[in-house]
Amino acid sequence: MLPSNIPTSPTILIRGAGDLATGVALELYEAGLRHLLLLERDRPLAVRRLVAFSEAVFEDRVDVEGIAAFRIDAPDQAVVAWAKGEIPVLVDPDMACLKQFQPRIVPQVLIDALLAKRNTGVHRGLAPLVIGLGPGFIAGKDVHCVVETHRGHGLGEIRYTGSAFPNTGIPGPVLGKSLERLLRAPRDGVFTACRAIGDMIQEEETVGQVEAHGTIAPVTAQTSGVIRGLLRSGVMVEKGLKLGDVDPRGETWRCRRVSDKARAVGRGVLQAVRAHLDGLRAGTVPELEPRLKPDSGQTPPKSHPEPSIVPIHLGRTG
Repeated sequence: MLPSNIPTSPTILIRGAGDLATGVALELYEAGLRHLLLLERDRPLAVRRLVAFSEAVFEDRVDVEGIAAFRIDAPDQAVVAWAKGEIPVLVDPDMACLKQFQPRIVPQVLIDALLAKRNTGVHRGLAPLVIGLGPGFIAGKDVHCVVETHRGHGLGEIRYTGSAFPNTGIPGPVLGKSLERLLRAPRDGVFTACRAIGDMIQEEETVGQVEAHGTIAPVTAQTSGVIRGLLRSGVMVEKGLKLGDVDPRGETWRCRRVSDKARAVGRGVLQAVRAHLDGLRAGTVPELEPRLKPDSGQTPPKSHPEPSIVPIHLGRTG
């Protein structure tokens, strides 16, 4: 029997509810770690909306690969969602809920899945285990570990020192198409779509527009294929923002399937969480680490005896 102070189902807070954060949530949920709470902004910018729990902000309830997410309006409502087997989504981009939690739902794990390419306020004092996804975090300094999000041999690796691979701004190639797959805002303004996710389109075809001050700039596809992701209409965007992506393979079923990349990152997160829980059980990780301020200069006890990089089997990662 486990000691009473070791959580059998730890509360896990995930910043962001886009497609990659959703893949992480699914891996944790399917592994039995179901006390999850996802935090989102009031106007999510996810483009792969059919596989993103962030859609619950608009629709109240969404299903991704058979698992339901439900919008809640206060942190204490998470318990109700958990009892129903659902994943709660709360509009709280600034993590204000960390000051509102009741003792029974204080997070043991915090995962920053915003993919902001920079640290937007996360530090090790926020939870016993703080995980950063992708570049922008330094493992051992502002988070306990980093999980690699860059496609390639290291996708999904856990790093307990250093940072993830720098952001290149270039998506992985599909049938030889890379940057051509992206749909980006041609200017600042309000985006309106004229096509939908799952539509087949041709190169140079218009998929939407960005309007500001009475002038309109079209958004056109740079390659033919199926629209795999597309931002909701009515969202204010900045020039260069990713509005969607086109899959040149033209296979519509992929629009409703969480990507292999998101799943691989999720497996890396799952391994990091399990390693932390195993450390608690073995007594090598303290139950609660000091609540540090970001720049306090204090050094918390080491949480992991593992090497700096922990590879996991990912299957196909290309």
